Amino acid sequence: MNTPAANTLQTGLRHNWTTDEIGSLFSLPFSDLVSHAQQVHRIHFNPNQVQVSTLLSIKTGRCPEDCGYCPQSVRYDTGLENEELLPLEKVVEQARAAKAKGSSRFCMGAAWRAPRDRDLEPVIEMVKEVKALGLETCLTLGMLSEVQTERLKAAGLDYYNHNLDTSPDFYGEIITTRTYQDRLDTLQRVRAAGINVCCGGIVGMGEARADRIGLLQQLANQPQHPESVPINLLVKVEGTPLADSEDLDPIEFVRTIAVARILMPGSFVRLSAGREAMSDEMQALCFLAGANSVFYGEKLLTTPNPAADHDRLLFERLGIEAV
Repeated sequence: MNTPAANTLQTGLRHNWTTDEIGSLFSLPFSDLVSHAQQVHRIHFNPNQVQVSTLLSIKTGRCPEDCGYCPQSVRYDTGLENEELLPLEKVVEQARAAKAKGSSRFCMGAAWRAPRDRDLEPVIEMVKEVKALGLETCLTLGMLSEVQTERLKAAGLDYYNHNLDTSPDFYGEIITTRTYQDRLDTLQRVRAAGINVCCGGIVGMGEARADRIGLLQQLANQPQHPESVPINLLVKVEGTPLADSEDLDPIEFVRTIAVARILMPGSFVRLSAGREAMSDEMQALCFLAGANSVFYGEKLLTTPNPAADHDRLLFERLGIEAV
């Protein structure tokens, strides 16, 4: 069958995907799409291994941005308790616990639009101490300057997360306080500094399939694919503008995972927010479609996540090794 997926098996990495090509992948019969994604996945990864990360909110709430999905925005009344930056000892304690439960990467997120230079001082110490435990380190702090990215690289930071959220066309429906280009600029600075890029988006925010296509096109056509691609399913939080969004069809979510795998063959495609609402069977389909990374831990920043014990049981049932 001559499809874009089949062509990918022959030509490897691409950075020039068209919307028509990506749309044709989404439109494949489900079994054909998943089969192609699995073939691509097996070329680049062990299909029975899943990378495990833990995400901790190191500074919670009072974010000045207006992201329509986010309970941490100061603009919405979600009942969230604001917290100052966690002390170093608490972060290291959480990192040790994450490693003991099987995580290989520890991600730290702070609800800033853009950190001030003085904000980075304690965060840099966190990076150094977590890295000393033998864990990979990841941060998500908002927009960064060139100097800030260089400082984080010098501290030994392994990954920086900065999501595009959605397509350029739908973006203005979700956030108005930061432009799409702002996000792309930060990603370019992170890449230029030599830090691995973690970049994905959120689906189920009321977007059309064309917007999911647009998001994946933006990710896949970057000069270098993100090393990690988190695909989040919207967690609807009371008090946010997207609290009443219509549920996304689970099969459409799996299709999104499969297309992401085909477009970015060598990237880790991560099941991120929204897993608590997914059945074990839905997650199994996602792994079959090429997802090979998850977050362990009962909370992702401020929203719920499956317990690590439940994940371990699911991995055992599926014959998956956490790495």
